[in-house]
Amino acid sequence: MSRMSAQEDTHTDLFSTTSWQQRSGGPRYLQLYRHLESAIKDGRLAAATTLPAERELATLTGLSRVTIRKAISQLVVDGLVIQRRGSGSYVAPQMKRMEQSLSALTSFTEDMQRRGKTSSSETLSCGIYLPSPEEIVALGLASDGQVSRITRLRRADGIPLAIETSSLSTEFVPDPSRIETSLYEKLSLEGMRPSRAIQRISACKLTEEQAALLEVCEGDAALYIDRTAYLPSGRVIELTTGVYRGDIYDFVAELRNA
Repeated sequence: MSRMSAQEDTHTDLFSTTSWQQRSGGPRYLQLYRHLESAIKDGRLAAATTLPAERELATLTGLSRVTIRKAISQLVVDGLVIQRRGSGSYVAPQMKRMEQSLSALTSFTEDMQRRGKTSSSETLSCGIYLPSPEEIVALGLASDGQVSRITRLRRADGIPLAIETSSLSTEFVPDPSRIETSLYEKLSLEGMRPSRAIQRISACKLTEEQAALLEVCEGDAALYIDRTAYLPSGRVIELTTGVYRGDIYDFVAELRNA
C-alpha cells in the first residue's frame, strides 16, 4: 500500500462520524472540535500532520464547510492547529508551558539546558550598524558610534519559542558574527558577563512575519521583553528586546514582605 493510500485510509477512519458523532452530543462543530482535540492530544494526529482540506473534510464527515471551518478555527485559537496561507492547516508542535523566573539573570541557552532541552539559534540578521536612538540612550553611545546587533530565532527541541535582538557596543563585541550559540557564554569567557539587569515585560500581538517565524498565527498573544543588562561596574553592556510565545511562556516573580 502506498504512503498516500495509507494516509487516506487513516483520514477515512479518523473522520468517520460513526465513531464520534452523537445526536445528543451538542452542536456538530463542537463534536468535531472535541474529536480532533482528543486525536491531537493522544497522538493519533501527530505534530506537523497536515489536515485534509476543508472540502475533503466536508466529504469525509458529511458536515458543511461552515461547520468544518468553525471547528478548525477553535483548534487554531487553542494553539492545537496552525493555518498557513497557501499551505493549509497542520497540527502544531506541542510543548508544555514553561515558567521563567524573573529573579535570575540567565541566558536562553542556560535556561534550556537546565530544563533538559536542546537549544538552537537561527541568525536572522547580524552586523555592525549605526545605533538607533534607543540604543544610543540605553548603551551610552555617541550618535556617530557603532553598535553590534544580532537578531536570532531561538528554539528548544526544534520548536521556535522566541525572537531576540541583542545590541552591544562594538567595544564589547567587535564581531557579532562570532556569536554562534550563547551570547552570555561568550561574554563570560571575556570576563564581561552582566551581573544584573532591568527587564520590562508587556503584552503584544504577533505580526505576520513574527508569527511565521514562531509557527503560530498572526495576531496571537505574545510577551514583549525589553532588558538592559549591566556590568558589576554599573556600565550598561547589553540591550535585548524580544517577543516570546504567549502560549508557552509564563514569567514568574517571587514577592516578599518589604
